Amino acid sequence: MNNNTLAIILGGGQGSRLAPLTESRSKPAVPIAGKYRLVDIPISNCINSGIQRMFVLTQFNSASLNQHIKNTYHFSTFSTAFVDILAAEQTPENPTWFQGTADAVRQCMQHFMNHDFEYALILSGDQLYQMDFNHMIQEHMKSGATISIATLPVTAKEAPEFGILKTNDENFITSFIEKPAKDLLPQWTSEVSDEMNSEGRHYLASMGIYIFNRDLLVELMSNKETKDFGKEIIPQSIGKQKILSYQYEGYWTDIGNIDSFFEANLGLTDDIPKFNLFDNSSKIYTRARVLPPSKITGASSFDKSVVAEGCIINSSKVEHSVIGIRSRIGKDCVISNSYLMGNDFYQNLDEISNNIGNDIINIGIGERCHINNTIVDKNCRIGNDVHLIGGTHLQDTNTPLYTVKDGIIVVKKGATLPDGFAV
Repeated sequence: MNNNTLAIILGGGQGSRLAPLTESRSKPAVPIAGKYRLVDIPISNCINSGIQRMFVLTQFNSASLNQHIKNTYHFSTFSTAFVDILAAEQTPENPTWFQGTADAVRQCMQHFMNHDFEYALILSGDQLYQMDFNHMIQEHMKSGATISIATLPVTAKEAPEFGILKTNDENFITSFIEKPAKDLLPQWTSEVSDEMNSEGRHYLASMGIYIFNRDLLVELMSNKETKDFGKEIIPQSIGKQKILSYQYEGYWTDIGNIDSFFEANLGLTDDIPKFNLFDNSSKIYTRARVLPPSKITGASSFDKSVVAEGCIINSSKVEHSVIGIRSRIGKDCVISNSYLMGNDFYQNLDEISNNIGNDIINIGIGERCHINNTIVDKNCRIGNDVHLIGGTHLQDTNTPLYTVKDGIIVVKKGATLPDGFAV
């Protein structure tokens, strides 16, 4: 167990770019890969790295996140391990909501200081990656750095979306620019590995993963004018602090919007996915549910799909899709290029029979439905003969039942789509 590091996981702001998935939940609580939540990723990376003291900072729609963490992360009574939620709270010293990433850490400093630690590992709650943080911490210690930033080689197309930096021969950061314009990029190339060069990844981007020495973090947090790490604290510290670039070359993606969220989930269906759920050394932990195995009846067909436990699927075709826990799919459906998040509970047989007799749509997907390029949030009721065909032919729109973003249809949590409904 790593006893010298305290992990601080930033829950993010309102998450408006990930709406409507964040209308009733915080961004870290958004379901991913059919059975996990986004917050499980950084927490699992910490546990796998032996870092078992974690705080999760959040302020928007935090009820489901609180419930998930309470029901999931239980450690031994004789252990010092914990995962604690710190929601924004008004105090005489801090009467406002979190104003940025640094301000969130500043407002919670009194809670951190109740613990002994040498290094603060600051993480984002909305990224998908598998990293052993011990390697980064060891490099931080060995170099004598006061701040370390995990960096990722990116392409010229990706670079304008990130903070881009340059380093000296010892990998210490000498300059930093936030979201550079394309015409400035030739001045910001960096030394990267031959493999990264061959992929056109010539620019070092900040991953938003930081290590701060405890004393420096205390000093920096005493300045109430700075609100954000990436926009203020890191640029202002260059030339004043020894800031190490820890170069990471594995899979990493920022779940910032519906498109990246959708792509990350469907990427799990690849023959050899970039994000490996089937790895003994990098397990992803989540709530241990007592669910039956999935049941598939009739002449069902599956190709490149991930199916979580507890599903009931009747003679349907499922391809390049992620099917979440407790999903129910009726006969003669075609589900393709889609993510069904599943359901939080089952309906009993009496309720199902009563609903059918009273023309009430049951939870799940009805019969003869065609769903493509779609995300179906939890606990939706989709009738028979419903057609949801996403694609570039659709304009962005927002309705009480569904949203379209970048050609992806998102059926809102708990929505009911009547028989014959079509988008």
